[in-house]
Amino acid sequence: MDLKNSTILITGGTSGIGLELVKQLTEEGATIIITGRNLEALNKTQKLFPDVHTFQSDVSNPGDIKKLYKEVTQQFPQLNIIINNAGAMRLIDLQDQSMDLENITREINTNLSGTIQMVHQFLPHLVKQKSAAIVNVSSGIAFMTYSSAPVYSATKAGVRAYTLALRMQLEATNVKVFEVIPPGVNTNLQNEWKLQPNPSQMMDVDKMVRVAVDGLKNDTLEIKPFLINVIKAMSRIAPGLIMKFGHRDFVKFKEKNTVNR
Repeated sequence: MDLKNSTILITGGTSGIGLELVKQLTEEGATIIITGRNLEALNKTQKLFPDVHTFQSDVSNPGDIKKLYKEVTQQFPQLNIIINNAGAMRLIDLQDQSMDLENITREINTNLSGTIQMVHQFLPHLVKQKSAAIVNVSSGIAFMTYSSAPVYSATKAGVRAYTLALRMQLEATNVKVFEVIPPGVNTNLQNEWKLQPNPSQMMDVDKMVRVAVDGLKNDTLEIKPFLINVIKAMSRIAPGLIMKFGHRDFVKFKEKNTVNR
């Protein structure tokens, strides 16, 4: 992809992977548009990157997506890349009845439904562009169920399956479909977790995004660092072992929850 001459919309562009994408894609010379729910965070990001264009929008809200599409395509008819990055991840004990039905599906509405609805809304515009791309951010957890984050695991497996199907359906069009597959990355995604991950086992966000940007420039449709190749191979060779390894975190999380009650 020619990033320098692209106009790129990034959902969830005010923190974590999204904010680092803003930084590195700005350095590539792209025109950047970001969305987010928090107006204060959007304003803070624009102060850091004055050339970035911001729209307050929640990908879990279909009405917001429709409004975003109308405003962005009117102001930026040259839009040719969307990056579905907005995401939420929570550690959840499925036996905890304190969450109501609406709350338990929050990650589905953001991670999976939001991605599908963004693509559905923007696809008619993208297919009209000379060169276009859809970039969906999944996760290494798509290859291994992580019992501490069961809903997140389901959404990222869903994002991967949807992305593969989308790529096949659009193979005769000018729209490339990329999947960015991060491992655990040191971001603010984990800020509210009661059980914090070991930072030494996580990838630095700038290194992960550099892999993503290089992959886009080289038209690598499945973009992943080396660790994901290991996880992917292990999920085929010894799926039970890798899930059991991850399940140790849930045991610690449940013990910590029990103590704090």
